[in-house]
Amino acid sequence: MISWTGSNKPIEKAGLIGCGRMGRCMLQSLLDRGFQVVAYDKFPAAAKSAEEMGAEAAATPAELAERSSVILLSLPGPAQLQEVLFGEKGLKEGLTSDHVVIDTSTVDPATTRVNAAGVEETGAAYLDCPILGRPSATGKWMLPTGGNPEALHQVMPVLLTFAANAVSVGGHGAGNALKLLNQLMFSCINAISSEVMAICDHVGIDKKVFYDTVADSSAATVSGLFREVGKSIVTDGYDTPAFTVDLLLKDAKLGLQMAKDADAPSVIAGTVQLYNEIAHAEGLGMQDTSALYKVFSRHYEKLCRQAQEN
Repeated sequence: MISWTGSNKPIEKAGLIGCGRMGRCMLQSLLDRGFQVVAYDKFPAAAKSAEEMGAEAAATPAELAERSSVILLSLPGPAQLQEVLFGEKGLKEGLTSDHVVIDTSTVDPATTRVNAAGVEETGAAYLDCPILGRPSATGKWMLPTGGNPEALHQVMPVLLTFAANAVSVGGHGAGNALKLLNQLMFSCINAISSEVMAICDHVGIDKKVFYDTVADSSAATVSGLFREVGKSIVTDGYDTPAFTVDLLLKDAKLGLQMAKDADAPSVIAGTVQLYNEIAHAEGLGMQDTSALYKVFSRHYEKLCRQAQEN
């Protein structure tokens, strides 16, 4: 098998596959820091948007690989990665031992290990490099990274255009495992924040008063996520999502399966996932994760009506 060369050539041009919300954040940061970017997205509107921002367009992933040695992937899930990497005119067709492929998508570790093995048959390096942070925090992101630490060091100038740091956390899949654990925490914090805000309505505390008081305090319960979720609830900001219910449902499902496969099934996050599924079933999937408030609110209203009838 050909080994990654660890080329020390200056990186002047980066490739980007996937020009959705997170991809656009990375693209803008790269352009702002003087990098040339070649972009590909299978959806014409997204590809056109990237070109309008200043990226060069590539017709296929294979063509993109021929024009850039450092390639970022920002895709929804395993199926899209499979197509981009190994499909017709996929990335693999253009890869050499000079390439580093950086997958910022949130997928399971097993998928990453399979993808890494396929990519490394070409001699290219493969890093799983998921993002800890929201679009609004671009530039402050943390990137837990699995794979070759030397390859990570080589591409650090690219990553630091949109992240505060990238750290090696182990072999292939370790970055994804860490991200999925974080997403299980996200799911639980989102749920308890939403639930407590719904309880406010029934114990005589105005939820805006509760939010303002707690968010402005030094209480140990306060987190950045509580501040965002609570604000969305008190302002009815569900239709301008920072992160959707369906994305959280997907990430938590991957995390729960990972834990189960490791004989460490989650009790708390597993219970919370039921409420994520209810939110999806009630048509809230494309709303902000704070829409779980609606699920809890309807539940308590139903209980109140039943109590009054009895």
